[in-house]
Amino acid sequence: METAIGYAALVAVGGALGGVARHAVTGAVAARFGEAFPWGTLAVNASGAALIGLLTGIAPPGGMWLFLGIGVLGAYTTVSSFALQTLSLWRNGRWLRAAANMGVSLALCLMLAAAGWGLGAAIGGSGGG
Repeated sequence: METAIGYAALVAVGGALGGVARHAVTGAVAARFGEAFPWGTLAVNASGAALIGLLTGIAPPGGMWLFLGIGVLGAYTTVSSFALQTLSLWRNGRWLRAAANMGVSLALCLMLAAAGWGLGAAIGGSGGG
């Protein structure tokens, strides 16, 4: 599997799985908490940040990183939805919600990525990235 085609296949399969997971999680969260605030996108980006941090702490570069980091988590998290939903809140006069989405998303995702990375390094990982 250590060829350009093999690497692309790992990313593609991971991306398909991550995209389906994102759709499922955002839908479930929106059904539970509503859509007045982009809770679903926040949930996938926060959980994805924690997982990418953990993966960075434990996984050496190679096939596992391509499949999980770039494929699954790259498709699972979504900066484009975050940007569009924040812009929509702003354009609809919900400035406080837009600002809250930006601030909470940035702070939460950075904290969770750092915590995941620390946890991954602590359980015997490379601590690389």
